[in-house]
Amino acid sequence: MYPWGDNRRFNSYAAYFRRTFGHRIQKVAVNAGFTCPNRDGTLGRGGCTFCDNAAFTPSYCTPAKSVRQQIDEGIEFHRRRYRTAESFLVYFQSFSNTYAPLEHLRRLYDEALAHPLVAGIVVGTRPDCVDEPKLDYFASIARDRYVAIEYGVESTSDETLRRINRGHDFAAARRAIVLTAERGIHTGAHFILGLPGESDRMLMDRADEINALPLTTVKFHQLQLFRGTPLAAEYDAAPEQFRFWSVEEYIDLFIGILRRLRPDLVVERFAGEAPPRFHHTQGWGLIRNETLLGKLDRRLGELDARQGDLFEARNGA
Repeated sequence: MYPWGDNRRFNSYAAYFRRTFGHRIQKVAVNAGFTCPNRDGTLGRGGCTFCDNAAFTPSYCTPAKSVRQQIDEGIEFHRRRYRTAESFLVYFQSFSNTYAPLEHLRRLYDEALAHPLVAGIVVGTRPDCVDEPKLDYFASIARDRYVAIEYGVESTSDETLRRINRGHDFAAARRAIVLTAERGIHTGAHFILGLPGESDRMLMDRADEINALPLTTVKFHQLQLFRGTPLAAEYDAAPEQFRFWSVEEYIDLFIGILRRLRPDLVVERFAGEAPPRFHHTQGWGLIRNETLLGKLDRRLGELDARQGDLFEARNGA
């Protein structure tokens, strides 16, 4: 038995939800029609160089449908695959889901929370798209419903953030995360592994910066090049500047990061999957998340390694 209460060698998202809710819960994605300051001209146009939201958006998600309709269709979609789910979290996923006036946010999130099967909301956004009044609103919901805000951070390197046209620095991410966590809101962050210019050693050393953030959850994806993005054009011009791992190589790299992470951090994802039709390069094909998790579990067992064992050794735990 490990510190997070089960026999898995890392603090998994599924186990976290079982501890939090006492039963299986499933996220249902919604596209509420938001945009992004890096697309509408406020900061820039075209977005971050890696971005293609369509690659991760389920087919039932479209802002032409109401939030309620998307939730109903999403529940039906997931119940065919996850029959044991008893309640659902609405995941506002596409683009920056706090990038609107507060009254508009209230209408959307109140509509989602009014659904009888919805236990709470998960809100994906950018660090530069929150302010204290918005966070106070989410904190008021979080007093009796589950609320999580997930920030796209992508990298702790300001040089990398400039290179991918992110439009904010790491200090902005740190500030947003601190302001969110201090209000009692579950706080998550997303990082991309394999951005140009970042070595394996940099990625493993980054665990120290992640550990210093008051995060509840953390999500990692390997770099995926999607067709039509500026990053795909960069690859075509200078492929030698990019590094892609095999599945086995990536799992070994991730384990190096995982062993350095605080044991209390919940690992929501460690790799991404998108339909092959979106990929500019070959990627990993049709491998599913469940298969990747199985490979990770086996490799952790082979190495007799677990999340945080190097963190604890270094900190005398």
